[in-house]
Amino acid sequence: MIRTVLGDVDPADLGTTNYHEHLFQVSPLLPGDELDDEERSGAEAALLRDSGFAAMVDATPFGLGRDPEALARISAATGLRVVATTGRHREAHYSADHPTRHEDAETLTRRFVCEIAEGMPRDDADPDGARALTPGAAPARAGLLKGGVDYWRISDFESTTLRALAAAHRTTGAPIMVHLEFCTAAHEVLDLLGAEGVGAERVVLAHADRDPDAGLHVSLAERGAYLGYDGFARPRTRSDAELLALTEAVVSRGAGDHVVLGGDVARATRYIAYGGMPGLAYLGERYLPRLRAAIGDDRVDRMLVANPARLLTLTGR
Repeated sequence: MIRTVLGDVDPADLGTTNYHEHLFQVSPLLPGDELDDEERSGAEAALLRDSGFAAMVDATPFGLGRDPEALARISAATGLRVVATTGRHREAHYSADHPTRHEDAETLTRRFVCEIAEGMPRDDADPDGARALTPGAAPARAGLLKGGVDYWRISDFESTTLRALAAAHRTTGAPIMVHLEFCTAAHEVLDLLGAEGVGAERVVLAHADRDPDAGLHVSLAERGAYLGYDGFARPRTRSDAELLALTEAVVSRGAGDHVVLGGDVARATRYIAYGGMPGLAYLGERYLPRLRAAIGDDRVDRMLVANPARLLTLTGR
């Protein structure tokens, strides 16, 4: 099954999925761009739904402004299936005095397993406190594990997180998302997780498209990893035209079944409901028509439906 914030669903029922967005996020790296308003985040989620999506991953892990109960209310109100996230982001997202900086792999593993098996805390400031509840009074549980690494560097903090994610994966069967900086250290991440018992086919490498190197991407897909393409509408980094060309090249080399698509818009100044632009509907309304014209409906639909359903399925209990 796939574990959404409102409960488990059959993978066949997940539908068109955006693999990477954020409805709530507060980070010291993004001052002034806080996503912390339930009404506005709910309105933005409705825009995503109306652009053609049935499901999304909310990729905000522990300690960065998550609100599981609000996430469950938004899912219930919009009908958008939402997979919530546990885990710990790359080190730079946590202030020097953040409590999680002092936690070892065993502590983190227990937390991550609990959030998937039993439910997320109502408030991350009290991780062992009351569990978040859905509108139907069921536990709001996470369905994805997440970590992150820096640019060509895996710090001790980040290595500890990855080892804890691997241990939690071995217990729960939950997939793992890893944030990469410009797709650096991708093979190294897979090596580390592999040594801890995680098959590459259970890992999605977020922001792989920040380095539009089709050869690198094919080599990662050949190991079994999923490639998270989520850089659309960021011409200061890579233009949509470059990402279309990258996707065509990767598909032509047989790796299309390892690509998943998202927006990772992640900032209030880029959400329509918060007064910014281009919003969560950009992917569905403006990028996907171009991608369909370039590689065909069947290949795009696999990236939006079959690939994320396969990735997000829990293989354990």
